[in-house]
Amino acid sequence: MSPTIAILSDTHDNLSNLNKALEFLRAQSIDTIVHCGDLTSAETAWHFHGFRVIHAIGNGDQPYGEIQKTLLEMNANNFSGSVFEGEIEGVRLAVTHGHAPRTLTALTSSGKFRYIFHGHTHRRRQETIGGSTVINPGALGGLKRESRSFALLDLSTDSLAFQEIL
Repeated sequence: MSPTIAILSDTHDNLSNLNKALEFLRAQSIDTIVHCGDLTSAETAWHFHGFRVIHAIGNGDQPYGEIQKTLLEMNANNFSGSVFEGEIEGVRLAVTHGHAPRTLTALTSSGKFRYIFHGHTHRRRQETIGGSTVINPGALGGLKRESRSFALLDLSTDSLAFQEIL
């Protein structure tokens, strides 16, 4: 397993941008994707075949049960739920979509996580709050507030890079 993970969010069924990102990740041999919500459909979830996926439910993920079922059918080690709290490569992290501000605030104020990932705003973010680094990778689809992007995080070196989709 690579120590580098990909962080995606707000795909909103934009398959063109999603496939560009996934092609890049496959070429880099990155096998774990954290998706911060708003995949939007089960059909879009199928494109993640071959990856381990941690997915936080977004406000646009309807019907949620079908998305969750699809992700779990592809890989029993996948996760799909409101909030993920766990470890990857021994690093404690949490994932939420960000549409419930109290949830994001509770995660950041808990002091339990090295990283907290969220989406929803369609804006890139890297900010240290307490002992946690809060990251929003930007958006692959939906409302365009910035150029389309996702993020790569090397958990062994804490190196973060935002990748724009051209």
